[in-house]
Amino acid sequence: MKKLYFLLFVLVFSSISAQQIQSPSKEITLEFSLSSLGEPTYQVRYKWKEVVKPSKLGISLKDDTALTTGFSILNKKETSVDDSWNPVLGEQSSIKNNYIQVSFHLLQKEANRKLDIIFKVYDEGVAFRYEFPAQDALSYFIVSEENTEFNLTGDHKTFWIPGDYDSQEYVYSETKLSEIDNSKLDLNNGIALKSIESNYRVQSPLMMKSNDGLYINIFEAAVVNYPVMHLNVDIESFKLSSQLVPDALGDKAYLRTPSVTPWRTIMVSDDARKVVSSKMILNLNEPNQLEDTSWIKPMKYVGIWWEMHVGKSTWDFAGSQNAQNAASKDLIPSGKHGATTENTKRYIDFAAKHGFDGVLVEGWNVGWEDWFGNWKEDVFDFTTPYPDFNIKEVADYAKAKGVKMIMHHETSGSVANYERHLDRAFDLMKEYDYPAVKTGYVGRIIPRGEYHDGQTMVNHFNFVAQRAADYKIMVNSHESVRPTGYSRTYPNYIAAEAARGNEFNAWSSGNDPKHETILPFTRLLGGAMDYTPGIFEIKMNIYDPTKTEQVHTTLAKQLALYVTMYSPLQMAADLPENYERYLDAFQFIKDVPLDWQESIYLEAEPGDYLTVVRKDKNSESWFLGSITDKNPRKTEIKLDFLSPNKKYKAIIYQDGKDADWKINPKSYSIKEQTVTSKSILKLNLAPGGGTAVSIVPAN
Repeated sequence: MKKLYFLLFVLVFSSISAQQIQSPSKEITLEFSLSSLGEPTYQVRYKWKEVVKPSKLGISLKDDTALTTGFSILNKKETSVDDSWNPVLGEQSSIKNNYIQVSFHLLQKEANRKLDIIFKVYDEGVAFRYEFPAQDALSYFIVSEENTEFNLTGDHKTFWIPGDYDSQEYVYSETKLSEIDNSKLDLNNGIALKSIESNYRVQSPLMMKSNDGLYINIFEAAVVNYPVMHLNVDIESFKLSSQLVPDALGDKAYLRTPSVTPWRTIMVSDDARKVVSSKMILNLNEPNQLEDTSWIKPMKYVGIWWEMHVGKSTWDFAGSQNAQNAASKDLIPSGKHGATTENTKRYIDFAAKHGFDGVLVEGWNVGWEDWFGNWKEDVFDFTTPYPDFNIKEVADYAKAKGVKMIMHHETSGSVANYERHLDRAFDLMKEYDYPAVKTGYVGRIIPRGEYHDGQTMVNHFNFVAQRAADYKIMVNSHESVRPTGYSRTYPNYIAAEAARGNEFNAWSSGNDPKHETILPFTRLLGGAMDYTPGIFEIKMNIYDPTKTEQVHTTLAKQLALYVTMYSPLQMAADLPENYERYLDAFQFIKDVPLDWQESIYLEAEPGDYLTVVRKDKNSESWFLGSITDKNPRKTEIKLDFLSPNKKYKAIIYQDGKDADWKINPKSYSIKEQTVTSKSILKLNLAPGGGTAVSIVPAN
């Protein structure tokens, strides 16, 4: 009888503690409760289907403090928000921000410690974070682990990359949760640093599809002064648990109250289009901190870059023969240096002729002879050009042609050295009117023992964006942490790489044709990606008959990527001479805008296909991109998004009838037709192919 009474008491206590929060549409329900031990737990349902089973929450501190049990609810506060904001650059000119927020203020009575857990429930998903209010019992502390769980309901299909603390540059695996195992992967494909401690650890964002047709995405937003969250996978119970990236001492985060953690996010829908189009990650970040944003502008650029990847030229001036004297101006030139004054002028001429905004030059500064993998503190100084690169002459020439230059800062992982030189480097950029910088972080991090995804590096990447804003400079970071919406707060953080980009196709086994159908569901949820599309000479044997590498694409798909892979910074990555041979197809790259009034995801299935149409922010023109994986695809697209009673000219850049990414990738055709809002476009996508369409008012 006493046991029965105790069981009834626990059930009553739990039901009293359970708190339900519903999204504005009522389709998503979050339930928060404290167990009989005072453990915070939550669960999530979508249209009353269970998405996340009861899962524990909490934080562990280094001094053996466990903010995991013994809690009671002091009080709660509920608010609702329904507003919108206007990004400086974006997929749409206005972003709706509509959610229900409930803040639970918790108390560990015995230790008098306070912890708040804040939930925001949107129509597209759930977000929550931990907040540490100011308190005497907890002022300065070290996080040893975050005890966040995501207890999933089944063996979902999953799109994942291994939990490497130093790199995201991997091909996505598509397996069941139970089949995740890093030990079965070829981790030598490319330049990933392989900081992997567990065979069952993956990176977020993690995209999944359940057996009953739900699309589920687990990610994070507003990662500021905190390490990146990876996910440990229990392949038997399908439970995910947070794994924070450690620093050189094994600690996770150093904080003081008041402070907050990043938001943990769970997106869910029975329509994949709602996940890929979600702006929840951006919404969870702080508003724009810059008063003047007039200098933040989209840029379409070409550059001295791809020619190094295909082996036509080199980053270094002298080659390894002069590695020990790399800072000397008496170096003997190798004859293959790409970043020469004359070669740069050639790119400037091409950019001016075809209406491009900028030219990127890599390999312009001394240090490239001995930069990779040596863990040297001061390889680059970011201000000293090679003797064959006249920075003033180049700047004057670009200005006369109406072209902007983009500076390149490769740090070789030595972030302390970069921060020491940062102001001098930005001063040089301002002197010669460079509006944007591409930063690089190839190699292991210096200070030694730090990881790319640790708290130290998160703070560094954000600091560079903040300091660049002081100089009115835009930032495009490569080999950085993957973005989590910080571009809302500092919109000069215009783009990042932070995933396996197009470059891997030049010198490795390449990116599978489905790669670009997965990235919009994962990497791009957090911000724009500098993927460097636009490769027309697809097979690398054009440069060296012995090469077997190629881009896993058709030429038409390379055009479509300018629409499907959103970025306000887009590179026409191929060589100028290659574009000159295909000027009719090159016209789409010239025409496609980079800043949008509206974006509509018409079709979407991760790993299979994606069709997106976007409206130019400054005109009535629309641009459509459609891509597929290695399978051919036929589809019909209704143009009912067009204004009624108006005629448009559609220019369709499509795969040729015999096109195939592997056999005949450069087969394409271009046709024009008049369309209206009642028209239907019939698209035929080749294996690994795509279609790009510009739709402009007829008059």
